[in-house]
Amino acid sequence: MTDLPSVADVRADLPAILTRFRAGRTRAFSFGAGVPEAVVLTYDEFEDLGGESKFVVGAEVLEPGRLAGELAAVVAAARAGDGAPVVWGESGVPEAVVLSVAQYRHLRGDDEPPAGVVDDPTVRTYATQPLPDSRPFTVDEIAELMGPESVAELEKIRREGDNP
Repeated sequence: MTDLPSVADVRADLPAILTRFRAGRTRAFSFGAGVPEAVVLTYDEFEDLGGESKFVVGAEVLEPGRLAGELAAVVAAARAGDGAPVVWGESGVPEAVVLSVAQYRHLRGDDEPPAGVVDDPTVRTYATQPLPDSRPFTVDEIAELMGPESVAELEKIRREGDNP
């Protein structure tokens, strides 16, 4: 993996990461020792994906300075498959979360990669090609699938379009 930040890179950059998250200039990203081992994401994303209901997280919000001192241990726990997501931010306000890549996959509802495949779930791509039996749908077919109310609404829209 190229350009993957190391634990030391992230540890040295924690306040700047929060600044970029606040400005919306950084999305979730992986870091580790040459391969993705942990993920940093905003607390808002964690919350939006139901993180509080999927994981047990501590009540304490770690300050960036404290997390910097504990980050190597957090990643070591993630590497071992142990540990819980760590919530951190400034002044006791939850702003970001560090969790293992497996926990991030679980949070998003992604499948685990096949054994032996190194996967960065923050940059995962998905096959988008149509299946062999795929075919295009017409607007009428989609309305029919949605029910009689949708068919009636489509007909109403068509009538309004005929009478400008």
